[in-house]
Amino acid sequence: MLYPWLVFIHAVSAMVSIGPFFVLIPMLAKLRTAEEPLLSAYLDSFHFVVRLSKHCGHVLVFSGLLLMWLGDWPWNTPWLFGTFVVLFASVLFMARAFSPTIRQLRKPDHDRTRLVDKLARALYLYLFVLFLMLWLMIMKPALW
Repeated sequence: MLYPWLVFIHAVSAMVSIGPFFVLIPMLAKLRTAEEPLLSAYLDSFHFVVRLSKHCGHVLVFSGLLLMWLGDWPWNTPWLFGTFVVLFASVLFMARAFSPTIRQLRKPDHDRTRLVDKLARALYLYLFVLFLMLWLMIMKPALW
């Protein structure tokens, strides 16, 4: 009875971790030209999405670990091991990709074009990483 609920919690937390990032794509163009206080509102939205994704990621990892334990999945299962490698890389990436750039954009004397380009690259790269983890979890490929 518990296992199906954990699968549901795991799937919902994955959706909430990925979904809000798509709202940020059209916001990138608006960040290039927005003046205060609109710029601050856009940056607050970016910051909120990053925090939401981070906290849903905690639920995602915890529910995934419970699913591994209850489902008797070994750590050396190729798609699980691959997912954890990508997960740890994404944690390191996320820690440096968004918040420092958002903080720099909040400063009065910033190179907005360069920083928004950096934010866009980080956003697209992070979406790729999230989809890679999603692919590993759904397709369960035999990597070796």
